[in-house]
Amino acid sequence: MTIQSVPEHLLHSLLLLLLVFSLSGCLSPIALNRAVVVYDEAVTSAMSEQLLINIARAQHHQPLHFTRVSNIAATFDFRFSAGATPALTGDSGSALVPIFGGSIAENPTISIVPIEGEEFTKRLLTPFHHSKLALLLRQHFDIDLMLRMMAQEVRIQHQKQKITHQRMHNNKPDHHTRHQRRRLQNHGTPTTYRNNPADKVGYEMFRRVALHLSAIQDQNQLYAEQLTFKRTWTIPANSESTPDFQSLEREFDVTHNQEDNTYTLSKYVKGPILVTNYSPHTLCCEERERLYEETKTWHENDVAFDIHHDYPGGAWPMKGAFRLRSFHTIIHFLSHTLGEIPEYHVDKDKRTPPITRDENPINTMELIVSDKSPVNNLSAYSHGQYYAVNTMGPNAHWNKNTFQLLSILFRMTITDPSSVGVPSITIAK
Repeated sequence: MTIQSVPEHLLHSLLLLLLVFSLSGCLSPIALNRAVVVYDEAVTSAMSEQLLINIARAQHHQPLHFTRVSNIAATFDFRFSAGATPALTGDSGSALVPIFGGSIAENPTISIVPIEGEEFTKRLLTPFHHSKLALLLRQHFDIDLMLRMMAQEVRIQHQKQKITHQRMHNNKPDHHTRHQRRRLQNHGTPTTYRNNPADKVGYEMFRRVALHLSAIQDQNQLYAEQLTFKRTWTIPANSESTPDFQSLEREFDVTHNQEDNTYTLSKYVKGPILVTNYSPHTLCCEERERLYEETKTWHENDVAFDIHHDYPGGAWPMKGAFRLRSFHTIIHFLSHTLGEIPEYHVDKDKRTPPITRDENPINTMELIVSDKSPVNNLSAYSHGQYYAVNTMGPNAHWNKNTFQLLSILFRMTITDPSSVGVPSITIAK
């Protein structure tokens, strides 16, 4: 039977049936796309509210509590039915009338895990690893913004002290040994400046150092690299037994010196992240040795810096290290700025180059606490008031970036990127 021989009413019914089955294939991806977007918005909104609520808890000196969505499993059940029945009245009683129906059922399973116990200590109370700050610098965050939020303090190395090789006092040699004199010449005395508005001297110096690095970053002249040093040791050839020596070969590069029958062991060791105003690749061996002496006592939550006088921003040469704090401490710091320990304006140092748009907000992240519901979506209701990020006014862009950084840091507490290699990078905004 050809298409021409099919009755017109039957042909219409067949076309309707084909349309029904084609729609069943379209509804599945449409429903899936809608679900992905809805779940994504729900999780993001819940995380934003959770951060703001914990800031409110910290302001009222209440315990913090965090949860994370570990898994979302949504099961969809698509059901369609189609058929035909004779028309009930009229001249079309012998014609077939299509009938069809369908249903979509969604059964989501969301796993919410509280962060507590050992995980709470490891993820929220442990200071950030220096590699996390380096990864964020590669995303072009303002280093001033990052340090104001992530750094607990800065330790600045004073200029070298001039120590003579030998000073005579009562006809006796100077009590400093050669090693001590070299350490005094290389290191000087470090001074710690806290990122805490309650410490006026420390807070203002911290802010000025962060602004100085930001001004160098504005010129695309700020670099970051994880330092590596080659360390060598010399041992007599007969000092180690054969099994012990074989184990050393798996960890060190071993070279035999026939003249004095000794072995030289060499190994590359990783140092801290170093922020500079020059390319670290230009350093010679002696300079790298100097940096090793100055940073060999570094901690994993330290970010060292070395601003040289011969490069951009060198009008204020400085060296030292920032000590990073934990996410738990960040939340408390932001809560204290709501009134208990408010931040205040600090001018940049006179030796600091111009800063793009003179960006130097008073608050690390400006929050508005009000009885009225705010218009933006970065808000949460807690303790009878609304807590919202100020997304209006001249510092709106800064505040949005700060909250974005806060949410990224929260997510980074769940993963550990410390094993990711950090190549040499030029940091630009």
